[in-house]
Amino acid sequence: MAHIISDIKKAFSKGNIFIQLIYINSAVFLIVTLLSVFLKLFNRSADGFWEFLALPASIARLAGQPWSIITYMFMHAGFLHILFNMLWLYWFGSLFLYFFSAKHLRGLYVLGGICGGVFYILSYNVFPYFAPSVGISTMVGASASVLAIVVATAYREPNYRIQLLLFGAIRLKYIALIVVLSDLLFITSENAGGHIAHLGGALAGLCFAAGLKRGIDATSWINKLLDLILSLFSKKTWQRKPKMKVHYNHDPRDYDYNAKKKAQSDEVDRILDKLKKSGYESLSTEEKKSLFDASKR
Repeated sequence: MAHIISDIKKAFSKGNIFIQLIYINSAVFLIVTLLSVFLKLFNRSADGFWEFLALPASIARLAGQPWSIITYMFMHAGFLHILFNMLWLYWFGSLFLYFFSAKHLRGLYVLGGICGGVFYILSYNVFPYFAPSVGISTMVGASASVLAIVVATAYREPNYRIQLLLFGAIRLKYIALIVVLSDLLFITSENAGGHIAHLGGALAGLCFAAGLKRGIDATSWINKLLDLILSLFSKKTWQRKPKMKVHYNHDPRDYDYNAKKKAQSDEVDRILDKLKKSGYESLSTEEKKSLFDASKR
């Protein structure tokens, strides 16, 4: 088990940003699904946990769980839901990195999700058609984030052709156009919230790519915030810096020389004191010699 976790960590750290996002989405889906299964064995429901992370249409409910504007874009309602979203993220994420940077993709994923969430909440609270379901509606999924990446790539390289099964080579601009038009046509369907969020994500992708052409990076503030948050979890941030120690390199001979000089000085002082008290004749032959040598220095 330890080897498997180690391999996953290694693959995550070495993977491109879209691979890392796929890992995160898959991990969240797996944890939530396992929790649901576990609670069901005890005749319990995971609905409370689900609603805790899903994005509510009600502004009042959103005020009580503001984090859901971020967490919802990593949640999925079922296997097919996450499968198709991650396939789109894989295909267009790799294509996106031909024209933009990894940080742009990371920032746009979050920006697209936020714009999709805002569109969803505004629509449900503005249009009377959605009024009966505002209080009970919630939304999950990475679709808005993924569509932001799709539209940004299509805006940057509209005539780039990709090969689709059964349809052949199609230009990116037509793929993006078909997806956006289908969302417009189905905004009153059962999955109205999802289609509305797609439009918000598409608008985010369009604004990002158009702004970047003029030198404006709409994802810069998100990336700065993410870098700050990630730095809080970095070991380097919390490691105590070692205190500076000053080392002096002395030649051992310097200590011997200084010690000898001090001993000689002390001996001369002692002899001079004796000379004052008892006179010259009281000095021994060695003391007289020491005094004579000191007078020469």
